[in-house]
Amino acid sequence: MSKLVILKLDGSLEQGVSVTLEIGEQNARPFIEVTGQLPPATNLLVTYDRWHSAYRSLGQSARIKAKQIVYDGSISQRREDCRQLEDLLRAQLNSWLRSESFDSIRDNLLPHLKFPKDEVRLLISTRSIQLRKIPWLLWDLVEQSPKVEVALSFPNYESPPTSKKFLTRKSVRILAILGKSTGIDIQADRQLLESLPYTKTTFLENPDSQEIKDHLWGCSWDILFFAGHSSTEGDSGRIYINETESLTIEEFSRALSNAVAGGLHLAIFNSCDGLGLASGLQKAQIPQVIVMREPVPDLVAQRFLKYLLEALAGRKSLYLAMRQARSRLKEDLEVQFPCASWLPVICQNPAVTPAIWPPPILSNSRHLTTVLLLSVAITASVLGVRLLGELQTWELQAYDSLMRLRSDTGQDSRLLIVTVTEDDFQLPEQKQRTGSISDLALVQLLQKLQQFQARTVGLDIYRDFPVKSDRDSLATRLRDRNFFAICKASDRAKNHPGTAPPPEVGPARLGFSDVIQDSDGVLRRHLLAMKPAPTSPCTTPYALSAQLAFHYLERSGISAKYNARGDLVLGDVVFQRLRSRMGGYQQVDAWGYQVLLNYRSYRHSPLEIAPTVTLSDLLRGAVKPEEVKDRIVLIGVTAQSAHDYIPTPYSAQPGFYQEMPGVIVQAQMVSQIVSAVKDGRPLISVWYIWGEVLWIWGWSAVGAAIAFACRSGLYLILAGGSALGVLWGLCLVFFSHGYWVPFVPSALVLVGTGSTVTVYLALQEGRLFSSTAEA
Repeated sequence: MSKLVILKLDGSLEQGVSVTLEIGEQNARPFIEVTGQLPPATNLLVTYDRWHSAYRSLGQSARIKAKQIVYDGSISQRREDCRQLEDLLRAQLNSWLRSESFDSIRDNLLPHLKFPKDEVRLLISTRSIQLRKIPWLLWDLVEQSPKVEVALSFPNYESPPTSKKFLTRKSVRILAILGKSTGIDIQADRQLLESLPYTKTTFLENPDSQEIKDHLWGCSWDILFFAGHSSTEGDSGRIYINETESLTIEEFSRALSNAVAGGLHLAIFNSCDGLGLASGLQKAQIPQVIVMREPVPDLVAQRFLKYLLEALAGRKSLYLAMRQARSRLKEDLEVQFPCASWLPVICQNPAVTPAIWPPPILSNSRHLTTVLLLSVAITASVLGVRLLGELQTWELQAYDSLMRLRSDTGQDSRLLIVTVTEDDFQLPEQKQRTGSISDLALVQLLQKLQQFQARTVGLDIYRDFPVKSDRDSLATRLRDRNFFAICKASDRAKNHPGTAPPPEVGPARLGFSDVIQDSDGVLRRHLLAMKPAPTSPCTTPYALSAQLAFHYLERSGISAKYNARGDLVLGDVVFQRLRSRMGGYQQVDAWGYQVLLNYRSYRHSPLEIAPTVTLSDLLRGAVKPEEVKDRIVLIGVTAQSAHDYIPTPYSAQPGFYQEMPGVIVQAQMVSQIVSAVKDGRPLISVWYIWGEVLWIWGWSAVGAAIAFACRSGLYLILAGGSALGVLWGLCLVFFSHGYWVPFVPSALVLVGTGSTVTVYLALQEGRLFSSTAEA
C-alpha cells in the first residue's frame, strides 16, 4: 500500500516557513500530523537565483519562446559553473532541512522515507511560487530512496467530478497537441506516441484555439499531451499552439474542466518553463500534470518522454515511472545537459489516487482474441495428449495421493474379518491341513460362526477338493445358504487355467476372486461381474464381494437389478460402470462390470477397515457372540508365506505395508457396496466429458488471468503456486465427495497457458519502443 506524505508550507525564504506534516494512506485520514518551523534561508534564495542564471546561460536549444540573450565564456565553463551551484544548492537545502525547529518533522518523516517497502508520494503543498521552484528532489531523504518521488500541489483543491483508478476504455485515449516547433524537433514526440500499444491518439498539429476547445468539449480523453514552445509569465503559463497564436491556460479552462469531468486524468506538457502552466491547470482540477520547471533541451524532452512511457508500459505507477525516468536522465544526459533530471515534475491533486497505465491488455479485443485462442489451443493440446493415454500414469498417481489424503471414514462394523496367520498354521487343529486351513479347523470355525449367528460368511481361501469322508459335518456346513466360497476364472492372457470351487458349494453361492490391476500393479478398480469362458472351472458371473453384499442386503429387502442402460442398481444407488474412456482412464480395458474402488480407512490405515480376529481367537473362545452376530464374516489368509498380497493406492504411503492382504481387499469391496446402499457413502465417479473439458479450460483461463495480473517474476511464481494449491485443494474436496476431477491436465494447462501468455505479453511490451529505440 503506497503512502501519501504532504508537507504544507506557508511562508517564504525571507521570513521563514511554517510547516505541517501529514502522513497517511490515499483516501484516508492521515495517521500522523505534526507541525514545525523552517527558519529564513536567504542564502538558499540567493544560490537558487545564481543557479537559475547559470542554467539559463547554457543557451541550449530549448522548447521556450526564443529570446535574444548574450552569453559569455565557453560552454564547458558554463556547465561546470552550473554543476558547482547545484552542489552548493544541495548542501544549503539539506542544511536548512536539518534546522532544529524542523526536527519534529524530520523525525516523523525518517521512518517512512529512509527505507520504505512501498511507494511514497511526497507532496509539497504551498501557494509560494518561490517555494515551488526549490528542487526538493535534492533532499537527502528523497535522493537516498528510489521509492520516493516528490510532487507539487496547491493548498486549495477539491476532488474532480470524475476520477478513475485505471486509464482504460478499450484503449487509452490521448489528445496530443503539437504546437509551434520553430527551432525544435517535436516529431520524435509524435513517433513515440504513435508507437504506444493500447492507445488511440488524436493529433492536432499547429491547431487554432477553437480546434483545441472543440476537441476538449466534444470527446472523452484520458491523457492530454502538449509538445512545443511554452513559457511562464508571472504566476501563469502560456503555450504557443501555432506560428501566430498562443493560449494561456485560463483561456480554455472551461474546456479543460469539461474534459476532466469526462475522464481526463493526466496532462503532460513536454515543453519549457511549465510551473506557470501547472498553476493554471490546477484551477481546472486536472488530477495530475507533468511539466518542465525550466527551459528543456530538445533531446532531454524526447528522452524523458521515452523513459517515462517505457516505465509506464512496464506497469509502474506514475510516481515510480517518473523516478525511473529522472534517474535515467541523470545517468545518460547530465554530462552534456547539467540538471536535466531536475526538470520534469509532477503536480498532483491530493484528492485523487494516481491512475494506472497502460490498461490491462484484456481491454483490447485483439489481444483478448489472441489470448483466448492460446488458451483454447493449449487446452486442446493437453486434452489430445490425455486422449492418447500419455497422462494416465500421472493421473493415477494423483488419484492415489487424493485417496491417501482423505479423512478417515471409520471402521465398518457390519463386517468381521477372520485371518489365518503364520501362528495359526501351528494350531493342533491344523496338523492335517491341505492348503491354508484344515477341514477340522474350518468345521469348528463354521460351527462357531453359526452359533454366534453370523448373517453371511465368505471363505476367501481356494478349496478345489472335496471334504474327506470323516468330515461329513463340514460338507453340511459348506451347503449352508449363508455360506459363500471363491473360485478363479481361467485367464488365457496369463496362461492361468483357473481354480475350481469347493464341490459342496452350489453355483448360486460362488463368487470369483479375480481382480483387475493397472499396469503398475496397483488395484484401483472393483470387478463386480463378468462372463467367464464356458471352459473355465469357475463359471459364476459375480465376484465374491458382490455375492456377500447381495446376500446381506436381501434381509433389508434390497435386491440387485439393472436399469435400461445396463447399470447395476441396488436400492437407490446406481453403480456407474467404468467405460473405456472415463476420467483419468483413457487407455483401459473396461471388460466385465468394473467400478472404481473407494477404499475405506481407519486411523489412517486401510488395513483396519473392519474389526479383525485371528483363527486362534475364534477357536479358543476369545471372541464374544455380539462381535459376530448379524455380520458379514470374511475368512482369509494374511500369512506372508501364502503370498496373497496386492498393491493398492496406499502402498506408497509411509508407515504401511507395501501390499494389502487379499481378504482385506475383499472386505474393502464388500464394504464399498454395502456402505453405498445403507449409508449413502459416495461411490467414486467422474464428470461427463463436457464437464471435464470446461473444468480444464477454466484453469487455463486462470493461468492467463494470473499472467495478466502478475507481471513480476516473483509475484507470478507465488500466484501460480497458490493457484496450483487451490486446484489441488478443490480436487481433494471433490474427491472426498466422490468425484474424481482432473488435476494433472488442469495443472498442465494452468502452467502452460500462464507461461505462454507471460511470454506473449513480454513480446508485446518489448515492441513498445522498437520504432524509436535510437531516439
